[in-house]
Amino acid sequence: MLVVNDPAETIDKESIPSLRFSANDVLPTAAEQKIRRFDAERACALGNNYHGKLDIYLRTADGLTKRVQTTVWAVHEEYLTLKAGVSVPLRAVLGFDFY
Repeated sequence: MLVVNDPAETIDKESIPSLRFSANDVLPTAAEQKIRRFDAERACALGNNYHGKLDIYLRTADGLTKRVQTTVWAVHEEYLTLKAGVSVPLRAVLGFDFY
């Protein structure tokens, strides 16, 4: 699990489509990206099997960290699909907080 220590503004998942994300990955190493992929798959299993929520930490193009509490329904090659059909680029995800 990746640890996110940045202060994060909590947002609603419905506001995600209005955010802008960088074309570059927020995680600098392949190892961190691999852990994020594993955590994304785990989040999807939690969402589909138990309808469990978690916090997802995102970094926007302007460098701000956002936190959204939601359910992950699907993991694609480059995107996550969240509850209500909202999608977010995986490259913008800093980490997940499972509880």
